[in-house]
Amino acid sequence: MLILGIETSCDETGVALYDTQDGLLAHALFSQIDMHADYGGVVPELASRDHVRKLLPLCDQLLDRANRLRQDIDGIAYTAGPGLVGALMVGGSVAHALGLALGIPVLGVHHMEGHLLAPMLEENPPAFPFVALLVSGGHTQLVKVDGIGVYEMLGESVDDAAGEAFDKAAKMLGLDYPGGPRVAALAEKGTPDRFRFPRPMTDRPGLDFSFSGLKTFTLNTVHAAEKEGDLSDQTRADIALAFESAVVDTLTIKCRRALQQTGCSRLVIAGGVSANRRLRTGLEGMAAKLKGSVFYARPEFCTDNGAMIAYAGAQRLQAGQRDGERIVAVPRWPMNTLPSIDEPRTTGLVD
Repeated sequence: MLILGIETSCDETGVALYDTQDGLLAHALFSQIDMHADYGGVVPELASRDHVRKLLPLCDQLLDRANRLRQDIDGIAYTAGPGLVGALMVGGSVAHALGLALGIPVLGVHHMEGHLLAPMLEENPPAFPFVALLVSGGHTQLVKVDGIGVYEMLGESVDDAAGEAFDKAAKMLGLDYPGGPRVAALAEKGTPDRFRFPRPMTDRPGLDFSFSGLKTFTLNTVHAAEKEGDLSDQTRADIALAFESAVVDTLTIKCRRALQQTGCSRLVIAGGVSANRRLRTGLEGMAAKLKGSVFYARPEFCTDNGAMIAYAGAQRLQAGQRDGERIVAVPRWPMNTLPSIDEPRTTGLVD
């Protein structure tokens, strides 16, 4: 099957063509970062309007690049949630319109399942079962994965996601949007151990996360430096390093617990924050001590993209799952409510 994947959950317009025999044929992405940077974050209405402008031309460019026609497509997968409801509706509307015109099945895909399965696009994909750390601007979750759609939630953030904490810390340090990569770049210039930040919720059992207190600690540290007249470029770099180290250590400690608790030897990290170099190094070192392995997608597939949606959709479409006539757009959607790949329904919400 040749599957067109469409991703429009937030501020990235992503499309891809995935063939169940030949693998990923082509992918394309248009980022709205420059537009939203003026506002310090994503403006939902602007994001939706830009998806409307960019999606169909991007699909046509993709088909040209892959030397395929619309009539060659056997199925369409689109992001149905979680995400910004207006942005989701754009992708869902285009997917259903194309599916109706071409007479082919359409499927709404869970955004985080797409991230979770993105490492399957690599040459050395992980085998089931494994533990997945899903870490992005909207989610921080630990999941036991026994198969596609067979998910056990082990722990998640009780407040802010790690990616959101990175973005907020960036604002405190006077950095532009998106904050995560900018904090990481600034941290490279930091002095180790000048500041010591807490590792939240690591002094108690369990696998849940909390990053709101770490944000407050960062803000207090910035204010203290300002009061002392010492918020220099070097101090800002030192704070960035202390913040990043605290997040990485917290995630690493929880991942170690999850592997030990489940008995799994394989760890998958996915989502935008999974591209963080310090996080990858920390998790690889931890897993090596446990005689385990870490898997992740290439950097371009860590952030939102159409390839992960095309792959996830292809697995379910090939198994016979598909949408009904209604467009599915679910701003909040727990991943552990998804059916397994062997069940007949796609979303478990509407036919």
